[in-house]
Amino acid sequence: MMTMLSRLPVKEVCAVLRLKRLLDRSLTAQAALVFLLGLGTTALLRRDEHPAVWVFQSALYTGVAVAVLAVQRRRAARAVGTDADGLADLNRKIRHHEVPQDPQKQAAMRQLIAQQLGQMEGAGTWLPYWLGAMCLIAVGVFVLGAVSGSLAFPLLFALGTVALCSWVLWMRRRSLDRLRQMRQTLRQQ
Repeated sequence: MMTMLSRLPVKEVCAVLRLKRLLDRSLTAQAALVFLLGLGTTALLRRDEHPAVWVFQSALYTGVAVAVLAVQRRRAARAVGTDADGLADLNRKIRHHEVPQDPQKQAAMRQLIAQQLGQMEGAGTWLPYWLGAMCLIAVGVFVLGAVSGSLAFPLLFALGTVALCSWVLWMRRRSLDRLRQMRQTLRQQ
């Protein structure tokens, strides 16, 4: 991302970083983004319906997503012993491989890393089944499209599913490596 940002003028880079920081810390900003993405997706997929239906469905998707995110944040913040801003700050420090100087924050970071590693390793047992199910669905849609004579959407759906599964695996491996490296760094402190 930094190579892409280095090509932009300073003013645009600052705006992108402010937006990234806002999305990292603000549940309201995340809700607005989910609403707009849901609205655009619903409008693309259901062109023949009234725009009020688009807005209602997008609001419903946003409500569910924000509720799940708020519960996850509250649970993680409570487990670590900090608030939502402290949790976002610790996550940012983990992403940037920064070790806090304060021993209390180091202890909180250790707890957060242990919690995230436990969740990711626990979810890893079911990940092959979820990815396999997604690939089976993509193959099924592709076969149905081939039988019906329309290959454009099924091929696009299959390629999108493969890309999504590859991205999930890459992000999971990257996050696990980052968390394990930070755990090792904190042990050496």
